[in-house]
Amino acid sequence: MSGTIVKRTPFFKVLIANRGEIALRIMRSARRLGYGVVAVYSDADRDALHVREADQAVRIGEALPAQSYLKIDAIIAAAKASGAGAVHPGYGFLAENEDFAQACRDAGLVFIGPSPEAILAMGNKAGAKEIMQKAGVPCVPGYQGADQSDAAMLVEARKIGFPVMIKAVAGGGGRGMRPVADAAAFPDALRSARSEAQGAFGDPTVILERAIVDPRHIEIQVFGDRHGNAIHLGERDCSVQRRHQKLIEEAPSSAVTPELRARMGAVAVQAVKAIGYEGAGTLEFLLDRAGNFYFMEMNTRLQVEHPVTEAITGLDLVELQLRVAMGEPLGVRQEDIAFSGHAIEVRLCSEDAGHDFMPQSGTMARWQMPDGIRVEHALKSGSEIPPFYDSMIAKVISHGATRDEARGKLISALEQVTAFGVTTNQGFLIDCLRHPVFARGEATTAFIGNNRDALLAPRPDRGSDLALAALLLYVTNPHAPPWQRGRSLAATFPLGLRIDLGHGVQEIEIVRERDGSYLATRNGDRFSFVIDELDQDGIRFHHDGLMEQARFLRDGDRLSILHRGVTLSARDLTLAPPESASAAGGDGKVRAAMNGRVVAVLVKAGDKVAAGQPVMTLEAMKMEHVHTAGVAGTVSSIDVAEGEQVTTGKIVVEIEAAA
Repeated sequence: MSGTIVKRTPFFKVLIANRGEIALRIMRSARRLGYGVVAVYSDADRDALHVREADQAVRIGEALPAQSYLKIDAIIAAAKASGAGAVHPGYGFLAENEDFAQACRDAGLVFIGPSPEAILAMGNKAGAKEIMQKAGVPCVPGYQGADQSDAAMLVEARKIGFPVMIKAVAGGGGRGMRPVADAAAFPDALRSARSEAQGAFGDPTVILERAIVDPRHIEIQVFGDRHGNAIHLGERDCSVQRRHQKLIEEAPSSAVTPELRARMGAVAVQAVKAIGYEGAGTLEFLLDRAGNFYFMEMNTRLQVEHPVTEAITGLDLVELQLRVAMGEPLGVRQEDIAFSGHAIEVRLCSEDAGHDFMPQSGTMARWQMPDGIRVEHALKSGSEIPPFYDSMIAKVISHGATRDEARGKLISALEQVTAFGVTTNQGFLIDCLRHPVFARGEATTAFIGNNRDALLAPRPDRGSDLALAALLLYVTNPHAPPWQRGRSLAATFPLGLRIDLGHGVQEIEIVRERDGSYLATRNGDRFSFVIDELDQDGIRFHHDGLMEQARFLRDGDRLSILHRGVTLSARDLTLAPPESASAAGGDGKVRAAMNGRVVAVLVKAGDKVAAGQPVMTLEAMKMEHVHTAGVAGTVSSIDVAEGEQVTTGKIVVEIEAAA
């Protein structure tokens, strides 16, 4: 573009149209470059950390994304009111919405991202595939036609051949995506995908693709500027996924050779140059076992996993975004890009891996992150995890000279994470990183599905866990004799405890002996503990000849423990009445399994239902969860309406059991 005058667009304050960890991440780079920062927040985020850390903050609406973070007019008004000259969308929400980028342009605001035209061209999965096909880039066979009728979609799915993948054309993150094994399952999957896409992105349009069996998910990070420069920053391997959402990302990929990296990078750069792309973007590919790669989609924004690219390149991608948006050239050429070592990121999510990764919300009573490693988060002890947004609450990123070094550092860091009060996938992530398939660098998108039983297997030392829980419940009971170092004047009477560690109620007996030790007994197994130190949140003790330590938090009859890198949640049910069949829905009452919003009531009063039949769909943290009948019978009452927000345990459907 020699001889072309490129206009600079200076700004001095940036409004971040997002929340949580990415808002704080953007603030960090913006402040380092001298910009003021403005936050926006919903009613659910009034006390959130990103709000407290900003120079200014503006309320934009109610809790649901459609009433706040997806309200274009409210965000533009917030930018105007705060005096911001630029808007950074982060990722998710409006980050890939061309109408939002256009609204910023029309309001005289700099949109820190690509142009509305580029977002429209590449952010829409159907449009992006057409562009790539014309450019000769290999694409997954599929259908992206205008006819979205149920009948037409089923016909096209049959033409492609099952299994097929339904994908929302707008957005990503696994929302609006459904794998379908056969024609019989197609109608329900199509309805669910459309509903989820409408709720997450405001657009129910979907495309169909042939499902590539057990591929690697490889993405190429690209950058362009308004001077005609474009580069790629190598690949990231994002194959470890659940529900088509990434859990572990790393760079470089063990499946990508230098030659393949050069080919995929050249394709990506050619694509972004063809549309005059500005800013950060990512082209996503499926890599099959034969080394063939197929374009899936382009994300016209910063990615969640951008820190691993930063770690191996030494570049600050948010800084590059800000400089490009200001009108500066990239300032780095392709030949300047050098890769150093290996980086791995995990997404710490508030979800219960043992119960189909069900999202969890509530109060994070104690939150402490490890030192000496990069952690991106926006929480503190006492923070609320609302049910309205994505379940990811933190990213932990390691960097090492080798992949094994990075993996070891990450495991060690995760073992130190203290997250008490809301269930997370901490232990599941550790098990993934330790699994031999992942350790060998052989994980594909089928990794979790193929190894699910091993990854979710009960801990072999469950008896020891139960004994430790009994010890802590005993010594932290306000009515128990106070702990003191050394011998006891007299042995205490044995105390029988009923404890639930998430695998059913277990009975165990504990007693303090004359020598000051504690003995826990269960089914003839004996566990002896000697406490060396005890305070309100930690214990150091001897057990089986080892000195160990654990962190803990007691809240009434509930106990959280971090021991040997695993967080345990225990309930003291000693004084509680036995649980009835109602907990499993055996009383005919279907209860909400989490806080969430009712998006579909699938039955009506008077309907006959079979046990296990879907009766209601609840949306929590951007994902849909089908609730089923616990018994066969007749629906006697529908206790909720579509659109209603419900709390965990609320009765939503009542069924009169068949005689």
